Amino acid sequence: MSSRRSVLRRLGALGAAVSAGCASLVGSEPEAEPTVDLGENPNDLPARQHAWNAALATDGDGNPMTPRHSRVLALDLDAEPSLDAAETVERAVREVEAAYPWGADGLLHALAWGTGYFERLGELDASPIRSPKVLSRTDDPELLSFDAALVLASDVPAHLDRTEAAMFEGRDELAGRPVEHRLGDVFTVSSRRTGFMGDGLPAEHADAEGLPVDVPDDAPMFTGFFSGREKTQAPEDRVTIQDGRFTGGTTMHLSHIVETLDGWWQMSEDDRVAQMFSPEFDPADVEEFGKNVPFANAVEDHAGDHGVVGHHEKVARVREDGRPVILRRDFNTTDGGDPGVHFLTFQRSLDDFEKTRKSMNGWYLRDDHPQIRDRDNNGLLEFIEVRSRANFYVPPRERRSFPAFSE
Repeated sequence: MSSRRSVLRRLGALGAAVSAGCASLVGSEPEAEPTVDLGENPNDLPARQHAWNAALATDGDGNPMTPRHSRVLALDLDAEPSLDAAETVERAVREVEAAYPWGADGLLHALAWGTGYFERLGELDASPIRSPKVLSRTDDPELLSFDAALVLASDVPAHLDRTEAAMFEGRDELAGRPVEHRLGDVFTVSSRRTGFMGDGLPAEHADAEGLPVDVPDDAPMFTGFFSGREKTQAPEDRVTIQDGRFTGGTTMHLSHIVETLDGWWQMSEDDRVAQMFSPEFDPADVEEFGKNVPFANAVEDHAGDHGVVGHHEKVARVREDGRPVILRRDFNTTDGGDPGVHFLTFQRSLDDFEKTRKSMNGWYLRDDHPQIRDRDNNGLLEFIEVRSRANFYVPPRERRSFPAFSE
């Protein structure tokens, strides 16, 4: 393998080339001819790979609606870092962009780079990500390291299948267009995370082990509640890195959470509301929540008065200007045969994710009432287990192919 300094110089040159070739994405002209002729990008796409909201439909309250089907392909890098490999990656992703319109009725996607890639370059400490951590006393997750991940989302499940087949399995056409460049020439798919989000989809998977058959027919999640109210999400600007070498990108965390829901559905609706949101609310209140959940910032009082606290009121302690600091694009799953969630989040810094999870742990409430323990009467913690964690960096679109930085 080439020396690290040599690799970084070559990838830095490619970054300039790709940036010039993608200038049409951000509305500016290139300052110089690219050193690698990638041609014009086929679509006018946002400069930030994680900028999906403008392409999403909204519900009656104006909340962006997550695409109904999602897939994350964790990738191992087979090729040595090189200009040729980087050009292959960029051309392959452009073929996907040319095949489907940018949106939930077409395909939304992002190419992220993991801790394994930055370790390969010897630059993990200088990157915006770090190896994942164990973040609670109630879990013992596998801490994973991948070279990259391809995130795919669409309302049309066949679009995900066909894209994966074209990029990694030799399918020779995509949406009627010939496939000439494949991500499979550079990567191997290490693992697949699949799932769904939307009314009725959890009920279609009620045969999963540990899932009661009486999940409501219209429930968008296995817990029965709607997730993703506009003001319970960080704005895309808030999760975007604002300065330095990684400006315009973001960090991504991916957890696999397994849910044990028999006990959840045996509780009354009032009790489910208390543990999901807060004991200050009842089911009628939840029906009126539109774009926001109006917490009273009284989680310690609720602990002492009720002996139970809600999931949402705990994590609301980490809000800035009334909004969370992480942007969730999580989805239900039955991977492995169990109901669960692939918890996919974007945040400016992984510190934001870790602060949110520590607030969710609720350890600071255990002295307020003897009924509140690490799991018991502590939001969702009694019903979930984190099986794995992994961290990634999502570059801006013009630097998505082998992101690197000069010394």
